[in-house]
Amino acid sequence: MTKFKLSAAALLCGAVLFPAFGDEPLRQEALRLFGRIDPPAATSLTTAEVALGRALFWDTRLSLDGKTACASCHAAADWGADRRPASIDAKGLPTSRHSPTVFNTMGQPTLRWLGDRKTGADQAEGSLTGSMGFATKQAGVEKMVLLQYEAAFKAAYPSEPEPMNAKNYGRALQAYQATLATPAPFDRFLGGDDRAIDARQKAGLRTFIDTGCSACHNGALLGGTQYMKFGLVKEYWSATKSKKVDDGRFAVTKKEEDRYVFRVPTLRNVAKTAPYFHDGSVESLDGAVRIMGGLQLGRELDDATVASIIAFLESLTGDVPTHYAAPEAR
Repeated sequence: MTKFKLSAAALLCGAVLFPAFGDEPLRQEALRLFGRIDPPAATSLTTAEVALGRALFWDTRLSLDGKTACASCHAAADWGADRRPASIDAKGLPTSRHSPTVFNTMGQPTLRWLGDRKTGADQAEGSLTGSMGFATKQAGVEKMVLLQYEAAFKAAYPSEPEPMNAKNYGRALQAYQATLATPAPFDRFLGGDDRAIDARQKAGLRTFIDTGCSACHNGALLGGTQYMKFGLVKEYWSATKSKKVDDGRFAVTKKEEDRYVFRVPTLRNVAKTAPYFHDGSVESLDGAVRIMGGLQLGRELDDATVASIIAFLESLTGDVPTHYAAPEAR
């Protein structure tokens, strides 16, 4: 039998390279299924359009009751979501569905649980007569006039003769929200940093993929790009204990095949954005993972599998952007 004697240098080389080699297949599979998100370019944070959008997003005066802002339904402490099952709008009424996070959202093909808003600008413009409570969009624009936003709109859209309008209100809010990226340890792992996530989280990534979660929760946001019936195996409300049954996209399309269909949510920062699902009916991430296993996969996930998936999901938590706060007083 031939014997090999490795030098100290060779042993050191193997000690350094083997862990990286061991992680590489998992990393490459994750890159294929998901992909990274990066922080916004520093220059994008200084544009007049983004500055305007930031001011509008946090201004509670710009609403029917003078107390409600976009930020009222998307708290920084909740990673851009809302810990309440339903938010309260400027008319004092609960919103029809749980408010999802605004972080990392502008790249999605549609927005909201029903995918009934195509862009962030569309969503923001619609909020004037939605959560902001105005009877008409023009009434919202008139409030902007009273609040002396004209100069800011001119700076953001200098080529337009009358830039202060509902369309540009939406565009500015979209520009600001597009800067709200939250790169996480998972992204650093995908970029080649083996120490960015620990062994439990790597094992959880493997569990997440092998269990079938990545069939719907894929792409860089781990969701947000497709629609799926909630309750493939049985009625969702039997597991979530929802107070009412929501017909999902059927309300928009009136097509029977869209009944109980919702946009698959992104899982970015999911460990920080409880409660879960379109109605905020489930308080814990543990409960949400178990319910998804039963409703969507037809499997009762054991404790070890649930804990492993949650370990991975925690690696998707990034930092709240430093500019996700009201600007200094105008």
